[in-house]
Amino acid sequence: MTGTRMENENTVEHYVDPAPFNPATTEALTPEQERYYQASQWKIMWWKFKRHKIAVWSGVVLILFYLCVPFAEVIAPYTPNTRDSQHLYAPPQPLHLFHEGKFVGPFVYGMKSEIDMTVMKWVFTPDPAKVQPIRFFCRGDDYMFWGLFKADFHLFCPAKGGTLFLAGTDRLGRDQLSGLIYGARLSLTVGLVGVAISIVLGLFFGGIAGYFGGILDSAIQRLIEIMRSLPELPLWMALSAALPVTWSPVWIYFGLTIILGLLDWPGLARAVRSKLLSLREEEYAKAAVLMGAKPGRVIGRHLLPGFTSHIIASATLSIPSMILGETALSFLNLGLRRPSVSWGVLLNEAQNISVVTVYPWLMAPVIPIIIVVLAFNFLGDGLRDAADPYK
Repeated sequence: MTGTRMENENTVEHYVDPAPFNPATTEALTPEQERYYQASQWKIMWWKFKRHKIAVWSGVVLILFYLCVPFAEVIAPYTPNTRDSQHLYAPPQPLHLFHEGKFVGPFVYGMKSEIDMTVMKWVFTPDPAKVQPIRFFCRGDDYMFWGLFKADFHLFCPAKGGTLFLAGTDRLGRDQLSGLIYGARLSLTVGLVGVAISIVLGLFFGGIAGYFGGILDSAIQRLIEIMRSLPELPLWMALSAALPVTWSPVWIYFGLTIILGLLDWPGLARAVRSKLLSLREEEYAKAAVLMGAKPGRVIGRHLLPGFTSHIIASATLSIPSMILGETALSFLNLGLRRPSVSWGVLLNEAQNISVVTVYPWLMAPVIPIIIVVLAFNFLGDGLRDAADPYK
């Protein structure tokens, strides 16, 4: 009796409105809310990314740099191996717009050269009497565009019979600015190709470890720990030194990218493994298994698309390390070599500190390297924040 009374007292009355449901009486969503709830994952990621102003501007900077890759021959005023024996170690020529108070347009002053017998070097001084206007959309040095056909069209060129060394020249009289533009082709693409290799390996090994687990997971984790325990730079140097010196520059380039890609996949593999360990327990993944889907289809069609945005962000953050790796190896003369041109190859000219103190413009390749590495890091941070569903 007492128990029945207590049950009746603790019973909560549940009320259900018998009237039919009328959608008009519910609170309507605002257009912004409706637009957000109906948007795809990629559109939401793009909206969040646009709020990261530094990442957006970093993306713009990288697009401008990567425009040099297909159009380096057109943008550069000289070919990378064009030599001027009269201007060895010539300093940068400043750009001017006005001459004696009159607007002339973009131009540089010619240079007078003489030998300083005290320090035994060429000394160059501007010659105000030689005004050399820069020509635009002009014809200059011949080149093979993409190796397909011969052309001589340039975005800008020196004046007829003049010089245009905006970043100075090296010991053989080669234009540094043209070298930087051509060098972007190899230095920027080596990171993309290397990351593509590391993504394939990271998804493969990380997918196997995260989906199957057990002995396979333990074996792959031990392999990753061994690879991450090895010092990175000495391993790069050892593998690069093993490349035959008789190989052509193209084979050296691909060999270098493969080395960088083979040593960079463990970090991505661990990220993939940790994600798959949680996603494989989701109901949609179990439903696919019960319906007879093979492991490859479950991983490729159901699990990996769930964190593709995180993979892109991780890959973006890996590219700078590969660019720095190629630069370091080429600087140490273990990577690309002349006639190939990369930012690391150009920095190889600055190995002698005494030369750098006298000709500081030989350190010019450091500037684009710093800009590109910082831009990739800011872009990667922005993508990572945009891909995070909890931000």
